Amino acid sequence: MRLVIISGRSGSGKSTALHALEDEGFYCIDNLPAGLLGPLATQMQQDNYQGLKGIAVSIDARNTSQDLALFPSVLASARQHMECEIIYLDAKRSTLIKRFSETRRKHPLSNNDTDLTEAIDAEKVLLAPIADLASLTIDTSDLNLYQLRATVLARVARQANTDVSLLFMSFGYKHGIPVDADLVFDVRCLPNPYWKQELRASTGRDLPVIEFLDNEPEVQTMYADIRDFLQKWLPSFKQNRRYLTVAIGCTGGQHRSVYLCEKLQDNFRLQYENTQVRHREFGER
Repeated sequence: MRLVIISGRSGSGKSTALHALEDEGFYCIDNLPAGLLGPLATQMQQDNYQGLKGIAVSIDARNTSQDLALFPSVLASARQHMECEIIYLDAKRSTLIKRFSETRRKHPLSNNDTDLTEAIDAEKVLLAPIADLASLTIDTSDLNLYQLRATVLARVARQANTDVSLLFMSFGYKHGIPVDADLVFDVRCLPNPYWKQELRASTGRDLPVIEFLDNEPEVQTMYADIRDFLQKWLPSFKQNRRYLTVAIGCTGGQHRSVYLCEKLQDNFRLQYENTQVRHREFGER
């Protein structure tokens, strides 16, 4: 039986993630007191729960600070009974503030003495014991509800138990490095299609850019080096993790990084069924 713990700061999309897992056949519980995690794991071993695809629970700042501080020991106890993994959602402070302003909901830690910004910052500290143990961290700053749902379904709900969930993410350095990346490769040293006027408006998924980069020896050498590095070390990564996010960045996140992510996905999806690609800068900013 598989237990997925959804956590993260308020406004990061925990409810969306939990609902996505529920629709996929998980038994879901929102706002579980952390101290009940062990008893839940024990109960779920009963025969009448064995037909479930898994259990998903949300544990967040609505818990008491004492329960959250004890979370590592509670998790260790639960892992004696079943496989557990933590999916931690987060977003930039400015994004969280905007979301609360749009929904006009009250932050669980805000009060007459604590404003929204202070509550958001305090929540990060409060949830650190959970965040530090996360199996997968997802930055939802640039994801809408549908994109987050698709990400959770692809990387978590439909993951084979014995396989690694591998994500290749392109990004632009001028927009910042993804905070949820496990490995980061900088490809800004490669020839840039942006300086070809006829290629500027295209992306690394368009044929003219693909043909341009296919014919650049440095690009092919970089691709082979990244491919060979991952080919060698992925079996070792698989021994202690179920998720791996490989981020590849160029200046704007439109050409070189996109091309390489697509090419790497095409290669590794032949070995790892749950291989995804995401182009961060293609969404609305």
